[in-house]
Amino acid sequence: MNNSTGKIVTVFGGSGFLGRHVVRALALKGYRVRVAVRRPDLAGFLQPLGNVGQVMPMQANLRDANSVARAVEGADAVVNLVGILYETGKQSFDAVHHIGANTIAEAAARAGISKLVQISAIGASEESAAGYARSKALGEEAALAAVPSAIVIRPSLLIGSEDNFFNKFAEMARISPFLPLIGGGLTKFQPVFVGDVANVIARGVDGLLKPGATYELGGPDVRTFRELMDMMMAVTHQQRMLLPIPFWLAGMMGSVFQSLPVTPPLTRDQVTMLKSDNVVSELAKAEGRTFEGLEINPMAIEAVIPTYLWSYRSTGQYEANRVQ
Repeated sequence: MNNSTGKIVTVFGGSGFLGRHVVRALALKGYRVRVAVRRPDLAGFLQPLGNVGQVMPMQANLRDANSVARAVEGADAVVNLVGILYETGKQSFDAVHHIGANTIAEAAARAGISKLVQISAIGASEESAAGYARSKALGEEAALAAVPSAIVIRPSLLIGSEDNFFNKFAEMARISPFLPLIGGGLTKFQPVFVGDVANVIARGVDGLLKPGATYELGGPDVRTFRELMDMMMAVTHQQRMLLPIPFWLAGMMGSVFQSLPVTPPLTRDQVTMLKSDNVVSELAKAEGRTFEGLEINPMAIEAVIPTYLWSYRSTGQYEANRVQ
């Protein structure tokens, strides 16, 4: 570990998939990290990512402005990673991505904090037909309105050992004879290693990114949904039929799934988002608001997914050594 900088960074949503990588990246740089979460008793696993006392979970709820204010009090920087993939009860897209982001940004502004990193997503737009994308855009606007020097990070599809994409479909392939290709599987993605995104966020905390700018982060390769399924099956040694499902039918399926009292494998909102490619914009490339503009070489998909998808092979990591 680096010597402590003595500076405090409050990370909202630090116990999630991206969060644990951000906490690690900040700890390695010597920051003292407050991990602001609803259930700090479930975030203790983050403490070994730093030295003794360097990483400390604390309670904060975005619906309680006072708890948010306590979480940022005395901090030198704030990172907002809070996000949901589907709505449940009071946890709506607007409540979490928009109103929640506004609460955090206003608390940071009142505390005199000028370093705020707001995590959004490629495709965020107030004009989007998808509630997820609209709420992300409104969250960006709220963050910049309260803290004009805030930095917005828009990653493409995040991949890594706890991801919700390759793991989900690899698990599905274990029990299903086919895998669905929503809209024919033609949607393009630019999968990005979660650790690479975390390192850019840490740069933002360091003050090495342009204040008020929006960065779009995608990996080195653009792949269609179908190509990603082929890559997953090649790594897991699974052979499944790829079944094209038209958007209209997938939308109906999503509506049914999200009405059930279980984690939905697909929602209507996700189907809507699949109608648009999830890749870095040409404008971001031209303005240097990408990995390339930051002179960072992000990890390729082929270098990332074999490190964890081997667990879905019939004989695990020893598949390659099996006697034929």
